[in-house]
Amino acid sequence: MTLKSSIGVLGGTFDPIHFAHLRLAEEVAETFALNTVRLVPSANPPHRKTPSASAKDRLNMVELALNTADKTLAPDGRELTRIGKSYMVDTLKEIRAENPNTSISLILGADAFIELTTWHEWEHLFLLAHIIVASRPNLPLNLLDGNLKKSLSLEYEKRKCHERNLLHTSTHGRIFTYAFTSLEVSGTSLRKRIQGNHSLKYLLPDNVINYIQTHNLYKENNSESKSK
Repeated sequence: MTLKSSIGVLGGTFDPIHFAHLRLAEEVAETFALNTVRLVPSANPPHRKTPSASAKDRLNMVELALNTADKTLAPDGRELTRIGKSYMVDTLKEIRAENPNTSISLILGADAFIELTTWHEWEHLFLLAHIIVASRPNLPLNLLDGNLKKSLSLEYEKRKCHERNLLHTSTHGRIFTYAFTSLEVSGTSLRKRIQGNHSLKYLLPDNVINYIQTHNLYKENNSESKSK
């Protein structure tokens, strides 16, 4: 049986959002025939340094970026309304409760996937969603299995699936891979460019650049070295 709808979930700090984020969401939506991909800014990320911009500013930038993106992509600010750490398992529980009969897929870079066992209730993620693992420049898919901890390697071997159409026949539980040619841009490099007064043109949407400049974001290196 083919399910009627499918949702992709792409989380991140988006500090700031840039074209590599948008390109990944667009390509995965197209390749896996997803009805929508929700970009979810992490309000209080448990595994990352304190974001330089506030959660509200980062959500505003995601919303601005998606004004010029394919309408398949949608902002989702639900983590800003929760108190405490922004655990992805809680986000997926909420989305699953709202969409009980929908195929839901969590989109992760390969570098994030190999650290999955450090995530809160990581094994429960497979009961809520599929996982789509996208290659990274420093971690191509052919090296993925060799970088997995044993517990995650067992799940990967059990759940990996090469037939993309099967994503639409069940609501959760499978692992798919996608060879993504990542753009050479990152939040860290963008923040450094801003602090050095270098151009951001063609690295992120113009309206996001205008927002950063209008709100004087990232001018000071006041949270790069502080851990949560």
